[in-house]
Amino acid sequence: MAIPIRYVFIAVFFLALFFVTFRLSNLSLTLGTFSPTVPADSSQDTDTLTLSDFTPSVSSDARERANATFIILCRNSDLDGVIQSVQSAEDRFNREYNYPYVFLNEEPFDEQFKRRISVLSNAQMEFGIIPHDHWYAPSWIDEQKAADARKKMEEDKVIYGGSLPYRNMCRFNSGFFFRHPLLQKYRYYWRIEPWVRFHCDVPSDPLRFMQDYNKTYGFTISLYEFQATIPSLWDRVKEYARAHPDTLHPNNALGFISDDTGSSYNLCHFWSNFEIGDMDFWRGETYTSFFEFLDRAGGFYYERWGDAPVHSIAAALFLPRNSIHFFNDIGYEHPPFTHCPIDKQRWASGRCSCNPDTSFDYDGYSCLRRWEALDDQ
Repeated sequence: MAIPIRYVFIAVFFLALFFVTFRLSNLSLTLGTFSPTVPADSSQDTDTLTLSDFTPSVSSDARERANATFIILCRNSDLDGVIQSVQSAEDRFNREYNYPYVFLNEEPFDEQFKRRISVLSNAQMEFGIIPHDHWYAPSWIDEQKAADARKKMEEDKVIYGGSLPYRNMCRFNSGFFFRHPLLQKYRYYWRIEPWVRFHCDVPSDPLRFMQDYNKTYGFTISLYEFQATIPSLWDRVKEYARAHPDTLHPNNALGFISDDTGSSYNLCHFWSNFEIGDMDFWRGETYTSFFEFLDRAGGFYYERWGDAPVHSIAAALFLPRNSIHFFNDIGYEHPPFTHCPIDKQRWASGRCSCNPDTSFDYDGYSCLRRWEALDDQ
């Protein structure tokens, strides 16, 4: 018995539809784009909390500290800059809280450094040496290839392009600082570098804020990375994402770091010389796997991958976006950029010494507008 012609047309139509759908699906995978789930209630991701409004939980004493420490990576030659930074942190915040400090160096701190730093605070201070394997290039790095890359970057006048110590530092901050023995007893950290200033009184405890509101990563300044330092980084990120799609959080902040759902990186990152964070995230299985994948790729040495884009990409992809917090209340300067609260009441109540008119927040090179735009998505 002959098959009616209309059934033939229907069969052909569904086969064609299946073929087109299959091709589009594979095209998306080939491009490496991500398709984050849009939250049903986008208001859940609006980060409107501020330190000024923060009141510690009723069940805890107002002066009960979080399990946290300051971390300062520095050398003996950074003494004057470290003194400035610690004094500023003490004057604007820590004199009231006495959070401990951990100073880390790839070489032993000398007695003069420890003596002059120790008088600046009543807080506990510990001085540690970075393990050799955490600081220097791993065995799989081709030293000649890495040296050739540094020479080329130096010739191209890429910032820190010829520096091997800078690359060691970026790799250490990306994947090892939270593994240091002196930090194992802590969960939260506040990263400080030499020659920074805190321009406003910190109105409450940002470390307790992170703990009580389940925040994972905090920043004050965001900006664009130099493309010449990370030419292959995003390709490696997409490789990892395709191999581990389950690691991408459905309510992530992909929109902050990509304008085309993941096909390319827009270079935005959180400036990591200021970080307040939860080390359990860096110590976790997802970030450990991600860092080790990048480390094997060699880009910390064959290019000049910084810890700022590495941390930022990981936070944006693997965390819910409402666990990342912009600390607007904390006036902070790391030359050449300053974040200064532009709200007049916050600026006045914080006795801020910075000029709101020169705050980097909405400079053309700042990414803060992109971060704030996530609330509208």
